[in-house]
Amino acid sequence: MQVHFQLNALPAFTNAVITIGTFDGVHTGHQAILKTLLHQAKLVEGESIVLTFHPHPRRVLSNPDAPSLLTSLDERINQFQKHGVDHLVVVPFDPTFSDIKAEDYVKDFLVQYFQPRCIVIGYDHKFGKDRTGDFQLLTKLGEQYQYAVCEIPETMLDQSRISSTEIRQALLNGNIKTANELLSYPFRLTGIVVEGDRLGRTLGYPTANLAITDSDKLIPSSGVYAVAVHLEEKGNQRHFKGMMNIGYRPTVNGKERRIEVHIFDFDEEIYSKRLTVELLAYTRKEMKFSGLDALKEQLNTDKNNIMQLLKEFQ
Repeated sequence: MQVHFQLNALPAFTNAVITIGTFDGVHTGHQAILKTLLHQAKLVEGESIVLTFHPHPRRVLSNPDAPSLLTSLDERINQFQKHGVDHLVVVPFDPTFSDIKAEDYVKDFLVQYFQPRCIVIGYDHKFGKDRTGDFQLLTKLGEQYQYAVCEIPETMLDQSRISSTEIRQALLNGNIKTANELLSYPFRLTGIVVEGDRLGRTLGYPTANLAITDSDKLIPSSGVYAVAVHLEEKGNQRHFKGMMNIGYRPTVNGKERRIEVHIFDFDEEIYSKRLTVELLAYTRKEMKFSGLDALKEQLNTDKNNIMQLLKEFQ
């Protein structure tokens, strides 16, 4: 898959079949849409192209109801690649772009840069200034600019919306199994390892304190998780198992929410390195203990339980 960030540097596409969307999560609902895109491209011996906007339009337009994101841009790119898309075009979204009138959006953006043979879009897709462009306008202009419009069924779109809402709710409720099933892959957190207070080391459980790279990323429910850990070093990855705590650390009167990862059978300094954690299971809520001895005893129990649980994910 080729990834393009500059509209003025796009190649000449062959029988371009395009779809447009945020595709946050690239979950099972989105994957059904991608199958339609790939099928249409195959029918015309063309290239499949996904157009996605970055930053998220709702963030740029200061929508107070904009949800946190399931996937960062890098994570979306990886998922599109796995599903066999030929091209991903990351379109810079800013107030100027949002001010383009609907007909100009089709003529000066879609047609000018992609010369589409087919546009795969939903019946309720809105575009252009004040979201005045719709499926009917896109179809009408297709006669003028010689492209077909392939409508994504309402049931498929509804499933996509339901999936996004369900995934977010599942993550906020600690229901990792449901979230991962709807995503079809483990939910991930990626960040840089930063210095903590080294309390975990004094308990025999050193932790990597994770500062999440994407500030818009959704952070799941506080509690303890069984995780797979991927440590990036010089372009390569090393893979481990571990346990992670998200929360305020009430036993030591913590004031800020932290993400702390204890990597099993590992004792190295990894400050400033990039770490990706896959959430495999939620094991318990965050709790306040009577003291550090009680906390350490619980950590021993957590580790034993999680090591046994992780055997299911070999």
